[in-house]
Amino acid sequence: MYVVCVSIHVKEGRAAAFIEATLENARHTRREPGSLRFEVLRQEQDPNRFTLYEAYRAAADFAAHQQAEHYLRWRHAVADWMAEPRVGVKHHSVFPDGAGR
Repeated sequence: MYVVCVSIHVKEGRAAAFIEATLENARHTRREPGSLRFEVLRQEQDPNRFTLYEAYRAAADFAAHQQAEHYLRWRHAVADWMAEPRVGVKHHSVFPDGAGR
């Protein structure tokens, strides 16, 4: 399993629009054949900070996701709402579905 955790800090007053756009992207992503999970998390201490937890069968599935029309539409829509560049950290699962069984 290939997991990407994306940290996002949106500008003040943009959280509602960000959530709407991100949920549309998440719903489309979950229909992709290699998508296993897509969670949208909002930080309790700062409601303008989010984490996207995305799990795919393989790195190639994530790469395909980044070429999908809905992802490109989302990326364009939220670009000006970022308080700082988003940061994606890529992971290989150890447990479950990894070497740590």
